[in-house]
Amino acid sequence: MDKNSDFTHFNSEGRAYMVGVGEKDISERRAEAAARVYVNGETFALIESGGLKKGDVLTVAQIAGIMGAKQTPQLIPLCHPVVLSGVDLKLRLDAERRCVDIRASVACDGKTGVEMEALTAAAAAALTVYDMCKAVQRDIVISDLRLLSKSGGAHGDFYRKEEE
Repeated sequence: MDKNSDFTHFNSEGRAYMVGVGEKDISERRAEAAARVYVNGETFALIESGGLKKGDVLTVAQIAGIMGAKQTPQLIPLCHPVVLSGVDLKLRLDAERRCVDIRASVACDGKTGVEMEALTAAAAAALTVYDMCKAVQRDIVISDLRLLSKSGGAHGDFYRKEEE
């Protein structure tokens, strides 16, 4: 068995390539991803109160996530450009964990999935939280970037069992 046969982005010679999707049927594709940004108590209070000099952290991060989803093929070399029909980010403050919980949902009608767009959206939002807060805290932790679900396409649906 070819050692690269399980990886779709390697050809039979072991070279990276962009997978052909021309023969695939167009179908509705959806994906949801998440990430967490852990901060200390002082930073959490500043995010919650809107007291950071750079502005409203959650709103700016939400916009950054949407922009990230739209830029995925420019950032991830083998991703296909897809026409997104929707991108939604929800950012929630978790006082118990002192973190920002990020959820990114992406949809399209296309020939390839939008998992990478959802993951990129969550990552861009998390990085934006970090960027906006780094002046008051340097040891911020971005964690738990993960695909929560995906639907549509030949490989079937996926739903992660979340531990809360």
